[in-house]
Parts: sequence; structure tokens; C-alpha cells
Amino acid sequence: MLGIQAILITLLLGLLCVQFLKQFWSQNPYPPGPIRFPVFGSMWKIGLKLSKDTFIKLAKQYGNIYMLWMGPIKLVVLSGYDAVTEGLVNHSESFVDRPVTPFLKAIAKEQGIMWSNGHTWKQQRKFGLITMRKLGLGKKGVEHQIEEEAQQLVQAFTLTKGQPFDPAMPITISVSNVISAVACGYRFSPEDKEFLKLLEAIDYILKISTTIFHTMFIVFPWLMKHLPGPPRKALAYNDVIHSFARKEIEKHKEHQAVHEPQDFIDFYLHQMKKSKNDPQSTYNEENLSQCIYDLFIAGTETTSLTLRWALLLMANHPDIQEKVHQEIEDVLGSSRPFSYQDLKKLPYTNAVIHEIMRSQYILSSSIPRQCTKDVNMCGFLIPKEAIVIPDLRSVLLDPKQWEKPQEFNPNHFLDKDGSFVERKEFIPFGEGARICLGEQLARIEIFIFFTTLLRVFTFQLPEGVKELSTEPVVGLSLVPQPYKLCAVPRFSE
Repeated sequence: MLGIQAILITLLLGLLCVQFLKQFWSQNPYPPGPIRFPVFGSMWKIGLKLSKDTFIKLAKQYGNIYMLWMGPIKLVVLSGYDAVTEGLVNHSESFVDRPVTPFLKAIAKEQGIMWSNGHTWKQQRKFGLITMRKLGLGKKGVEHQIEEEAQQLVQAFTLTKGQPFDPAMPITISVSNVISAVACGYRFSPEDKEFLKLLEAIDYILKISTTIFHTMFIVFPWLMKHLPGPPRKALAYNDVIHSFARKEIEKHKEHQAVHEPQDFIDFYLHQMKKSKNDPQSTYNEENLSQCIYDLFIAGTETTSLTLRWALLLMANHPDIQEKVHQEIEDVLGSSRPFSYQDLKKLPYTNAVIHEIMRSQYILSSSIPRQCTKDVNMCGFLIPKEAIVIPDLRSVLLDPKQWEKPQEFNPNHFLDKDGSFVERKEFIPFGEGARICLGEQLARIEIFIFFTTLLRVFTFQLPEGVKELSTEPVVGLSLVPQPYKLCAVPRFSE
């Protein structure tokens, strides 16, 4: 028995040596990267879990375009402003697809807006852009809904009476209710069990998507679907989100003839009727369910995390917080309503918001793309069907572009006269054909929530706490470690 084990171990070591020598001597035109081993590829270099700077550190070792192997799948990372913009802008059409890994296929089934490709993606995205405009994105309609949620958040914070509390759940509920108003036409109660289950499901799926289990799902898809554990749990939570979406669709179908379209589901059902005789139409309930899924999963996490980081940084930097409050008071006063257009009158506040989004970018890299054909880029061959990761975080922290990239410094967006400066390197929403569909909504939300809260409260560290940690919990998103702060009302009334 021991002799057979020794022979097997020797054969395995021999295979690894052959693989190493093959890669060492090969002159393939692929980008450089860590050595690839059988079955698991080169993901050993990353380990069981990402750190916030994993991809940036690998770029320092292998260059701004490098290759990893996730099992049999080629994965190319673009790092730094020059490489990322070259890929997303100059090769936009070549990198327009989303990857179809076994896990993503099980989760999204190549439907909706975020994870579809080809004709389906073009139709669904075009519809999404048009419908967002019809719903008043950037106009007073959607702003009014955001203002209502901001006031709900003020009420929730007021109930803490200046005592230490964790703002994570109240923020998530308010932000998700903005998406609910856009998608479904109404908000949910913070005590609604189905709504809370939806938020729980979204959180879990986002957490698992960058763990070793995703890699295992790629290597052993059939096995991972049937083994108990995190992947099975993720699939169960996936069903929870689709069940929520289907219930909302049924509610809207019952009242479809009662009023003109009021929300995303109404407009989609109307489009389904218009297109029922079109053989090229992709408008159906399965795609609608996935679109609702996409709106919630993309719109809840990104904005809520940005606001959580914002309050943490304001508590850590009371001098900056006070300057923001003073500018709001001086320009807008303490009582009159304000709109997103007021951002132009608040250069310092605008700079602080941009710097929050830059310094604490909420994704560990960005949502991946897939190469639609062989692409020669910067002297390397990026092969067809390779997964491409444009590392947006590396752009926002690129030392060639930012004076003090590792520091929270609003001066990155101000000139010597204190005027706000737009920066081409500020691309947290991506570039090219797949630029974030909800960019404008997110910008409006962050501005209205942030200024509303800083107008009403001073955010202070709890007694005895010198500073809140800025080291994130790393997954697909960079989440603040659980923290508490005090929301002290600025006005007695």
C-alpha cells in the first residue's frame, strides 16, 4: 500500500515539474503571471481569501497586465489608469461581454442586465436606460423619493438619542427602499420579514462570490451544486430573491390596467405586451425577474457601503466634517429644501464626496468582463473567452495619478482657489459600453443622504474610542468593520 502511495506521489510531483518547465520555457504571447498548476491553476498565489490590495500587489510583481488561471479559465487583470482605460475605452467592444462561469450561470442564467450578453443584454440595457429616464432619473421625481428615505434615516438616527449605535442596517434599509420605489413603486417597512430576508440573501450572495467556493464551483460544478455548504446556501438565497421578484410581478399584473406605468415593473410589463408578436423580443418574465434582482443587488450594496464609509470617515475627521456642515449652512441654510443641482454650489462638499468614493472604493476590483475575440494589447495576446478584470481600485489609488493616493484628502478634487475639479482618473462606475447603469441614481442618492445627515447631525466617536478602523472586511465588496458612532443632533428642535 505504501509503495503505491509513493508511486502516485512521485507521478504527481513529476507532472508538476513538467508543468513548471513547460511554462518556464514556453514563449507564449500571453501576459505574465504566477505559475499554473494542474486543476487549481494559479489561484494559489491569491490564497483562500482576497486582501484589499491583492491585485495591486500582483501588478507590482508581474506588471500592469497579468494573467491568472482559475482552474481551466484564463483570467487577465488590467491594473492602473493606462491599462484599464486602454482596455475599457479603446477595446470597449472586445471586452463588452460578461463571463459565464458555472456559478454565475446558476445564479443569473445569462438573463437580465448585469450578467447577460449579446442581443439579450443590448435589449435589456437599452430598456433599462430608457425606463430610468422615464422614471425621472436626475429629475425631481426620483429625488423626492430619495429625500423621503433620507428623512426616514434622520428619524431612525434621532431615536438613538446621541448614544453609540451601528448605522449599517438603517442605511441599508433606506437605500434599498429607494431601489424598491424605482422597481416596485413603493417602500417596505423596516420590519417587513420578506424585505429583511431579501437583504439577507443579497448580502450572502455578494459575500460568497469572491471566496474559494466560487473557484471550486468552476472546477467541480456538478459536485458543488449537490454538496451541502455555502454554494448550496447561495443557490437557496438566489431562489429567495427570485421568489420576491415574482411576487412583485404578480402584484403588478393584477393592477396593470388600473393606472399608467409608475415604476420599472409597470413599464416592463407594458413593453412585454407591445413586443409579444416580435420573434426577436427578449422581454419576458424571466428577464424581468432577473432585472429586478440586478437592480436590488447592484443598487443596495454599492450606495449603502459608500454611505457607511462616509460616516466612518466623518467621525474620524471632525475638522473635515465641520467644514462640510459649514459650507452647507452658508450656501443652503438650515431649513430650505435642496436638490442635486445644489451640488454645483458646494465645491468642498462635492470634493469630500468624491474623495470618499475614491479612497474607500467599495469593490475589491470591479465586475469582470469576457473577451469576445483575440485582442493584442500592449504587446500581449488576450485570448478569446478570457475573463478580464479591469481593476478600478488600482486606478483610484494609482500613484501616477493621485498626489497622496493612500490618504483621505479632499484636496485631490480642489484647485488652489478651492474650486471643484473633475478628474478623468475618477472612474468608480467604470468606463465603456458596460458603464454602470445606475451611476446617476447613485450620485443623487449619495449627495442627498450625505448632505441631509450632515446638516442635522454631528457624527462623533463613542467615548474612549480614538479612531474607527479603515481596514475593510474583504469580499467582492470592501465592507467597513462593524463600528458604532454617535449621531448628535445639531439643533434642539
